[in-house]
Amino acid sequence: MQVFKEIQPLKAFLKDKWNVLSIGMVPTMGALHIGHLSLIKASKGENQLTICTIFVNPAQFNNAIDLQKYPRNLDRDLEMLANVQCDVVFAPDIKEMYAQKFTVQFDFGQLDKILEGKFRPGHFSGVALVVSKLFHIVKPSIAYFGQKDFQQFKVIQKLVDELKFDLQLKQMPIFREADGLAMSSRNTRLGEADRKKAIIFYESLLMAKKLLMQGQSIFQVKEVVKQKCESVEGVKLDYFELADSENLNLLEAVSDKSVLLIAGFVGEVRLIDNLLLNQ
Repeated sequence: MQVFKEIQPLKAFLKDKWNVLSIGMVPTMGALHIGHLSLIKASKGENQLTICTIFVNPAQFNNAIDLQKYPRNLDRDLEMLANVQCDVVFAPDIKEMYAQKFTVQFDFGQLDKILEGKFRPGHFSGVALVVSKLFHIVKPSIAYFGQKDFQQFKVIQKLVDELKFDLQLKQMPIFREADGLAMSSRNTRLGEADRKKAIIFYESLLMAKKLLMQGQSIFQVKEVVKQKCESVEGVKLDYFELADSENLNLLEAVSDKSVLLIAGFVGEVRLIDNLLLNQ
């Protein structure tokens, strides 16, 4: 496994491979878990070269404390990637990716103003900026993302379409802990008591799906989910919505392409999750 921390050496390494090899890329912010490794394995099964990028992107954080506390353990990440035989790792520092203060802004219309965008203004602009940089640097054939960040994937789809990046995007299923908690790097910040409470969002999704399938309205279900979350000390619900899984337009009734999305805090840690109704 080769590790690069600078752009030019990586591009020099890739220069004679772009036209002859299929390159899979898995963008991450580190603090890797089994879900990330599943993306690496998927890429290795479909490409001749797999690159994992590790970069905690300051442009997508609108909370300085969240950025400061985001878990980082590069040595452990590299060990995990070596164990699954990842071919290349690109782990730049901030100065390598942002030589000067970032000022470029992206606007995705309604897509980045709802759900996460409503609670984290500027977040998806920062995501689009760093993903654009990585796509230009690596020039992957296929880029792999996890379903947990459902809205992020839709934003990146729009980015690829609008800017005509010559690559394919793949969204891979959510990996969950034994109790159903969606795997996330932020889970490592949960204390023992909050970790037990954290499954409330997945439980809410399952309950909501059941109630909707029984014929209850989304308005009734929203109230039930709100009450469930309010009943647990230390849990704060940011949103719970039913949306079209193709374009994320918010829905007032179930369709054949519906997705439930939820986000909120358990203690100081913000978590997100989602559930496709046709699964």
